[in-house]
Amino acid sequence: MKKLANEELNRISKEEFKEADKTPIIVILDDIRSLHNIGSVFRTCDAFLVEKIYLCGITAVPPNKEIHKTALGATDTVTWEYAKDVLEVIEKLKAEQVEIYSIEQVENSIMLNDFQPKTDKKYALIFGNEVKGVQQEAINLSDGVIEIPQLGSKHSLNISVSAGIVIWDLFQKMN
Repeated sequence: MKKLANEELNRISKEEFKEADKTPIIVILDDIRSLHNIGSVFRTCDAFLVEKIYLCGITAVPPNKEIHKTALGATDTVTWEYAKDVLEVIEKLKAEQVEIYSIEQVENSIMLNDFQPKTDKKYALIFGNEVKGVQQEAINLSDGVIEIPQLGSKHSLNISVSAGIVIWDLFQKMN
C-alpha cells in the first residue's frame, strides 16, 4: 500500500463544496471555550458536507488564528452563523421543522447506536460547553437527547471527539 499524496485525494474546491448537496445536519456549538475544539468541529463538518454550523454564546467566531490552526480552511467552506442565544436558534430551527437533538448524558437518552435518522428529516445537533455540557433549557427544547455509549471510568469525551463520532454515525446511517 502506498500513502496517497494530497493531489490524489480528489479534493473539491471551495466553490464545489458550496455547490455540493449537503448532509441534512446542522451543528450547534453552545458556549464552547476551546478555539481548537471549534476549529476541529469545522474540519469534521467539512469532511461530511454538513449544512451549517451555529456558533452560540461565548463560542468564538472566525476569522481567528487559533480556530484556523485546527480548521485548516474549513471556516471558508462550511456555512456558519453566530447567534448569541442558543434558545432562539433552537426555536428558529424548530419552526423550520428541523429535529433538534442535544448530545448529552441524561435520563431516557437514546444511545447513538440505537438512533435511526429518518431519510426525509433535517437534524440539528447541540454540543455544549466543555465543563457544563448542554444547558438544561436547550435540553428541554430538544426533540430528544442522543448519548454516546461509553464503557470506561470517565464517561467524558472531548467535544470535538463527540462531534466527530456523532456526525460520522449519522452521516453513514443517512448514506
